[in-house]
Amino acid sequence: MDIIVCIKQVPDTTTVIQIDGSGKDIVRDGITQIISPYDEFAIEEALKLQEANGGSVTLLTVGPDSAKEALRSGLAMGADEAVHVVTEGSPLALDSLATAKLIAKALEGRKYDLVLMGRQAIDDDAMQMGSLVAELLGVAQVTTVIKLDISGSSVKASRPIEGGTQLIETSLPVVLTAQKGLNTPRYPSMKGILKAKKKSIEEIQASGLGVDTAAKVELVSVSLPPARPAGRMVSSVDELVKALAEEIKVI
Repeated sequence: MDIIVCIKQVPDTTTVIQIDGSGKDIVRDGITQIISPYDEFAIEEALKLQEANGGSVTLLTVGPDSAKEALRSGLAMGADEAVHVVTEGSPLALDSLATAKLIAKALEGRKYDLVLMGRQAIDDDAMQMGSLVAELLGVAQVTTVIKLDISGSSVKASRPIEGGTQLIETSLPVVLTAQKGLNTPRYPSMKGILKAKKKSIEEIQASGLGVDTAAKVELVSVSLPPARPAGRMVSSVDELVKALAEEIKVI
């Protein structure tokens, strides 16, 4: 089974974020960046499927030169190969559709049975990439997968819905997005880290793919969330109930 895993490099959730002078991006110098956590579930599932069925696991990312760090981390987990569609400027310069077009173009002519990715990236939370890529590739899709069973070309994927779980049956090739609960991502071993340093990363210049990357969505501004108000102590249950009813209006 040949599997493509699309991943994205994002700021670490523990990193202190600052807005740059343009008001349309964050200050990226000196911040810690990681693989988007939902994408780690996708990598883990690909590796498990490879261990059970053989084949290859190829990572693919779209982003600036720094995105190679995310690919190296995925290779250290056990992926075989990596493809980097190199872009210039801020990652926020590309909207979801432009990124999906670049991914679909980069996959042209490549052999794959399954395309995996996280349900969403934790920086923009757009939750669109799986559906966009599937549509552009012309293959089936199942999003927010929490359980997966593949036998031959038959695919059974479970996803959470309000009040229960939905089971979807389809066939390869298919695009799947991974949800928390699908598995527990492995930590890279020292052997894996050393091997990853020797694995080559194929570079494709986004500008040479002939893809129209003009944004369909305009990013107007980026801002930090408002500071949380200070906590307030109450002296009695009656005061608490009154505040909940009259001020916060939750009861």
